[in-house]
Amino acid sequence: MKVKQQPGNRNAHLTSGRLLARNALWNLVGNGSPILVAVFCIPVLIRGLGTDRFGVLTLTWAVIGYGSLFDLGLGRALTQLVARKLGAAEDHGVPTLVWTSLLLMLLLGLIGAAVVVLLAPWLVERVLHVPAGLQRETIRSFYLIGLSIPVVTSTAGLRGFLEAHQRFGWINALRVPTSVLTFVAPLLVLPFSKNLFSVVAALAVVRLIACAAHLLLCLRFAPELRQGIAWESGAVGALLRFGGWMTVSNVVGPLMVTVDRFLIAAVLSVGAVAYYATPYEVVTKFWIVPGAIIGVMFPAFSTSFVQDHARMAYLFRRSAKYLLLVLFPIVLLVVVLAQDGLRAWLGAEFAQRSTHVLQWLAIGVFINSLAMMPAALLQGAGRPDLTAKLHLIELPGYLLALWWLTKAYGIDGTAAAWTIRAAVDALVLFHLTKQFLPVALPSSLRPVLLMPVALMTLVLATLPQGHVFKGIFLLVTMIGFLLTVWLLLSPEERHLAQQCL
Repeated sequence: MKVKQQPGNRNAHLTSGRLLARNALWNLVGNGSPILVAVFCIPVLIRGLGTDRFGVLTLTWAVIGYGSLFDLGLGRALTQLVARKLGAAEDHGVPTLVWTSLLLMLLLGLIGAAVVVLLAPWLVERVLHVPAGLQRETIRSFYLIGLSIPVVTSTAGLRGFLEAHQRFGWINALRVPTSVLTFVAPLLVLPFSKNLFSVVAALAVVRLIACAAHLLLCLRFAPELRQGIAWESGAVGALLRFGGWMTVSNVVGPLMVTVDRFLIAAVLSVGAVAYYATPYEVVTKFWIVPGAIIGVMFPAFSTSFVQDHARMAYLFRRSAKYLLLVLFPIVLLVVVLAQDGLRAWLGAEFAQRSTHVLQWLAIGVFINSLAMMPAALLQGAGRPDLTAKLHLIELPGYLLALWWLTKAYGIDGTAAAWTIRAAVDALVLFHLTKQFLPVALPSSLRPVLLMPVALMTLVLATLPQGHVFKGIFLLVTMIGFLLTVWLLLSPEERHLAQQCL
């Protein structure tokens, strides 16, 4: 593929390595800090609200968290299209594109609000089987949740615009307090009322303030947006096409991630779900790391795709390499020490039932995390249809393998099916990226060649038994890992590492 370049583009700084690294760290802080707050707030909320009310509150969090799905992927589409315009130095077309996107997302949010409001009584009474004494306040709470959906979708669009401009410092300056208040606001309401409507109202106010703050930031960093609301019919098709394929991935992807627990309950037992879900919840927290990097690299790939293909390949190689080097030692420790860690944390019985599950899933999450990088590159290059079609093709085969392996091998088989799907997904995604990487840059695929070695090492890490053999395996593997890291580093990276030591 011929390398494209846009010499003199004043937006070239948007793919600066220093800027991207700083923004990834911002994302890591922004995504990780709410987890720490939740650890302390959730027990207090359970005691204060009671189990039933807290259960409804978790549904509220889920709707707010996934409310951006009602935008049909337009937030991501806006990020990609604005980043491409910035890379091509077509800044003049950005304001109209932004307002067109926001108006579309507001319309979709209003439709989503109407759906939730109309279905609220049926959901509460027939589907969720909320106790009779809580039904009235739960229905009123769902009405309020529905009315807040346009705010959530609009915020997603405004955040997408800021992401295209690599304003992740400001994004996380808003994300952290907003996420923290998601848990703290209900606590502040508890001394005055335990009514769900009051609690949800506090969450709605937090989201409204967050939306206003995002809007003010957008107007500050892009004063041209103040020229007036505009509509461009020609942009609607591109937005809906990109957003539609993103929606397919956003629906099918999470389905493949969560259907395993429902199938375990159906094929095995509800009790078996606990032995599977607990290690799952532990290892999937590692997704914070690739999530922080991917959030930054997606707009960078979009910008560099039209600006400089060589730069895009360079960013892909480095980000894939760093992601592998950061995650491998963490996952290695989890795999080797899985049994000991589970025994110390949850007891011998839990360790006996869940050790292999934890090991399988840790390897699967490692593979899946690496696969996020080529997925981001494909979507950043304007081909979300490739990832969506892959998910659609994978789904029936995965469901069949999941059912067969679960029935034959229990929850160990479930975890194996999950990891095998992740491996197939990664293999295909890395293969698809070849058409977008310059042939003149074979070094871009060097981290890909290292992945089978890392994967084989993790599989071998499941074999050692006893503390002595585990210790020897870890020592030898980590020495080999450090030597490999040194060989993978560029001369500049080695010099920087020597300065830090």
